Amino acid sequence: MTVITQPLTNDEEIDRYEETLQAYLDERIDADRFQSMRLQQGIYGQRQEGVNMVRIKVPGGHFNAEQAEHVADVVEQFSQHGTAHVTTRQSIQVHYIPLEKTPDAIRLLAKSNMTSREACNNTVRNISGCPLAGVCPHEHTDITPILDNVTQHFLRYPLTQHLPRKFKMSFSGCESDCAQGMIHDLGVVATKKDGVPGFKILAGGGLGHKPRQAITVEEFVEEPQLLASMEAIISLHNRYSNRKMRAKSRIKFLVDKFGADGFIEKYQEELARTITALADKTLPAAEWHEPKAGNGHNNPGSPRAVLAQKQAGLNIFPIAIPIGDVSVAQLRGLAALMRAEGIDDIRTTQDQNLMLVGVPDAKIDTVRSAITALGLKEPVTGDDVVACPGTSTCRLGITSSTILGPKLSGGDNDLRIRVSGCHNGCAQPETGDIGIYGEGKRKHGKLIPHYQMYLGGDGRHDGAIAIKGPTVPSARIESAIEKVKVTYTTDSANEQSFFDWAQSKDTAYFKELLVDIATVNEEDVPDVLNDHGDATDFKVLQLGGGECSGAAQETVAANFSEAATERTYRNAFLLQRKYDEALECALEVGRRVGQSLLFLAGEKPLDDLQEIGKLLQTALPAQANLGQQMAEFGELIAELQADFNDASFTELAQAMDHWTIEAANACQTIDQQLDLSASIPAVPAATAEKATAEVIDLSTFGCPLHYIKARNELRKYPAGEVIEFLFTAGEPSEQVSSSLASEGHEILDTEQQGDKTRIKVKKAG
Repeated sequence: MTVITQPLTNDEEIDRYEETLQAYLDERIDADRFQSMRLQQGIYGQRQEGVNMVRIKVPGGHFNAEQAEHVADVVEQFSQHGTAHVTTRQSIQVHYIPLEKTPDAIRLLAKSNMTSREACNNTVRNISGCPLAGVCPHEHTDITPILDNVTQHFLRYPLTQHLPRKFKMSFSGCESDCAQGMIHDLGVVATKKDGVPGFKILAGGGLGHKPRQAITVEEFVEEPQLLASMEAIISLHNRYSNRKMRAKSRIKFLVDKFGADGFIEKYQEELARTITALADKTLPAAEWHEPKAGNGHNNPGSPRAVLAQKQAGLNIFPIAIPIGDVSVAQLRGLAALMRAEGIDDIRTTQDQNLMLVGVPDAKIDTVRSAITALGLKEPVTGDDVVACPGTSTCRLGITSSTILGPKLSGGDNDLRIRVSGCHNGCAQPETGDIGIYGEGKRKHGKLIPHYQMYLGGDGRHDGAIAIKGPTVPSARIESAIEKVKVTYTTDSANEQSFFDWAQSKDTAYFKELLVDIATVNEEDVPDVLNDHGDATDFKVLQLGGGECSGAAQETVAANFSEAATERTYRNAFLLQRKYDEALECALEVGRRVGQSLLFLAGEKPLDDLQEIGKLLQTALPAQANLGQQMAEFGELIAELQADFNDASFTELAQAMDHWTIEAANACQTIDQQLDLSASIPAVPAATAEKATAEVIDLSTFGCPLHYIKARNELRKYPAGEVIEFLFTAGEPSEQVSSSLASEGHEILDTEQQGDKTRIKVKKAG
């Protein structure tokens, strides 16, 4: 078994991105092709032309002093504004970076192993983790090492490069589930069953359009199965989610499509494959502990005050970051403080705050003084307010959440307020005590900014999606929130939490409660026309939508990505001697690549390899040999399904890998804006070297494998080289001679040698 290890950064891909950027700036490639690569590198467009947001992954929220300094350097050197932004998914965003400066920005981040790769686009996004991982006395295990290895496994992984839509994960170290698995596409929660340690697996959660709570896919799996279970769920998404209708392409819609039981049944089918495919990979063994009684701190983000760690004498020191914005001076000051006091761990949290971890008892006052000098402070009652960037930078923003957010307060009950600038819900409004998202509504002939309200949400264990309330004009939202707070204080039972109080109500109750605030009469229109911070009439800008969908070449790229995954599974099944499954994977490799060629030829997809091969020979006459080989693969796979031969299958697999490279080259020739480099098989170094054998004996291979093998051998030689082969005499040698000649190779001589035929071939130019 091997533990997965790989760096988060890759200098060569940054170089490729820079080359592609230059090609775009030189107008050698169009915007669609460039957009696809830009998003894969975590670089978003903004409302403002010419500048971009770079989203930096911070797995589990963990970073260090050096990384904080490098984020500060990026902001100072490349951003036109002076702040970095902490997100609800524990990433860090830097806005207002000119496009031509983005390669330098991500190259600087790479120096401290920080990456923006796959922080955007239809990929596995930054993985969220419990903010108290490793320091909470109530946890079963520190999930950080597992989270880090899962991040490494799925980064640049063929399966996850072209998913139907983005995919979000979370990890929690105990059943309290402070990482809010309920709202994620995939949530992992450490637990124990009958004293045996393992994990609960949640799937199909999500916010935004049609929020949905995740379902429990596995009540309990032991450690060795965890990675396979996770990959099975991602494979489900990749295989079945809707690639044509972006609004319905998140995995939560598969739960609606199949039903909970049907979804789990599909998951079990995928799991049977992934267990075998990942048999030689494992995650690091977790260190399990006996947790102390209780449910940990009562907040899904950072603690609301200094909190003792399970390590004696050490503490978590929370730092309030208003709406997630932190300056260059503050980042540098925090890094200097950490170095001076020997603190190694600083974390981002889902409430857009920061935490210092491992602060000794004797250093608390020193840290408090230092952060005060930086213009920072500890959380105070009422300031648990989260806001997404909204119309300040986001192309999808409808309302100015960053202007409204600082005006709001959770009051004496320290309620969690969540403000999103649109229904996509990046501030997670459906999990706040009071959550709101911006939208435009036409009243009396005028477009008026509104906020849709949600009440009583919590994404942790035993929580729930908030109750949907009324839609209130933006100008009145402060009054609406204040009325809800007052009503809770006077109406709730003794010590009843806001969550329990709100969940005991329904949508009708809140609509009636706020009907006077929500109603807009014609004479009220002048007073509600403007959004917060805006002196002009409200309008929703049409900026072409968000950028998560990628480029038009997605169909071909997704097919090659799926083929790469099937290729991995094929090899694993062969090692496990699961020959039927290995052959099915080989068929799927051919099918996916063949369908890509058909797509580029303007033909409808087919499933049968021989039919695909036949159509390709006429649809793409310049690449007719690819169609011919495809048909031969289909024939050989059918023969192996009837009578499996290990050696023949191995040769077939090698031939298909070479053919896949040729097919990728053909696709990229037809559409020069395609980049399939991440999904094509690596050719072993030995095959790239010039062969030296005087005669290549292929007489042990039958038709059509002897021809495929001969063609693969010819690739090792330069044009004009003369190579000699031995084939079985008679029809096999005649067929292969004819096939090689049809490809343009010259048959110089044929000599019978007993039951073999020696053929001298001059490689075509």
